[in-house]
Amino acid sequence: MIARRMKWLSSIRGRFLVLSALTVGLALALTAALLVSLFSNNIRKRIDLELTNQINTLAGALTFDAGGRLVRPSGPLDPRFGIPYGGLYWQVVDDAAAQTMRSVSLFDTELNLPADTHTDGTIHHYLLPGPENRTLIVLERMVRISAPGGQRAIRIAVASNGRALEEARNGFVRDFAPALAALGLFLVGASIAQLAFGLRPLSSLSEGINRIRERRDSRLTGDYPAEFQTTVTAMNQLLDAQGAMIEKARRRAADLAHGLRTPLTVLSNDALTLRDRGETALADELDHLAATMRAHVERELALSRIAARPDLRRGDSDIAKLVGDVIRTVSRTPDGEEITFATEGPAALTAPVDPGDFREIVGNLIENAAKWAKSRVLVAWGADDGRIWFRVADDGPGVPKEELANLTRRGWRLDSAKPGSGLGLSIVREIATVYDMEFELENDAKSGGLCARVTMAAV
Repeated sequence: MIARRMKWLSSIRGRFLVLSALTVGLALALTAALLVSLFSNNIRKRIDLELTNQINTLAGALTFDAGGRLVRPSGPLDPRFGIPYGGLYWQVVDDAAAQTMRSVSLFDTELNLPADTHTDGTIHHYLLPGPENRTLIVLERMVRISAPGGQRAIRIAVASNGRALEEARNGFVRDFAPALAALGLFLVGASIAQLAFGLRPLSSLSEGINRIRERRDSRLTGDYPAEFQTTVTAMNQLLDAQGAMIEKARRRAADLAHGLRTPLTVLSNDALTLRDRGETALADELDHLAATMRAHVERELALSRIAARPDLRRGDSDIAKLVGDVIRTVSRTPDGEEITFATEGPAALTAPVDPGDFREIVGNLIENAAKWAKSRVLVAWGADDGRIWFRVADDGPGVPKEELANLTRRGWRLDSAKPGSGLGLSIVREIATVYDMEFELENDAKSGGLCARVTMAAV
């Protein structure tokens, strides 16, 4: 599970989605913080404006009696001032007369105003504890009012319950949170749609490369964005060059093999001439050298046709068709004319092996079985648990158990009297190694002959 997640995060799509989710989340968080801040500032300004107006109203309602003491204002004030803990409070301080008046709403509470230095008209802002242990937003202003004996500096403080600001802010958050969440979902969905549309050409490029790897196409075709065109052109040029080099190498290998066959034939004829003259030892040596060189040529020619890697194969192999073609060919040979070939397997089963390589496997195994069989060769194939298997069994004499491992050695022959180069099974082993197949040789329990089995992954 962890490896799957890491693989997903290592992809462009995974990285883009994670980055998109993070950036959208961060942007929405910053937007929410900004909106809440703006809303709170706006509400605070409205509260400050209301409190300032209350200060001005209260200042206009203040009077002094004949003794020079402040008289409780009786003008048109906000009704909340007259309700205990009503949420709106005032306090007037006359420092010169050591007199303090409070609104009825303060009840038994007094605002603990800081001993600041005031100038005329300057408003001071405080957050102070108030009734019922609630925080109050307090505005204080010093005004000069005419009194007996001249103007007197009076400090007027008006306070509002801070809970109103908090409730307004919380209500605002509750109202806009669903809209913000919907916006976040829309932005993430838009990012996913943008990603799907933007990466579509990349998916097409990947599909094109897979088609080439599976040998369904030899070049990248289709319309690609201008940003990919340079890559597509370079890839096609590389594929063309690689194909030309492989074809050239195969032609040269074939030419080399053809060029060597003629001298080897001459060498064999010279050996016959020497044997006719009675120089048997030298003739045998020449025959041995010619056979060895011919085996090398045939082996290298066969290996030159094998795909270097499974993903470089030209296509997949139709097992039933290849088996039928090989049996028709082998049945016309001297070894196959007297043999009955039986087949067992589904008609529509393909192996992920290059057709030329699989023909080498089928051909070598069936030819070897026909060489040693008494009367019957069974060729069977099938698929089990995601694995494809191919099996060839004959009813010949079989092979001693201690010699089974030698059968795939290059040039090793169980019976030198039998015609052949001893390369067939070694070539099968080479192909099996390239395709990561399991190649097993054993004596068949039913017929007693040799059974060769090749097993490979289905994909």
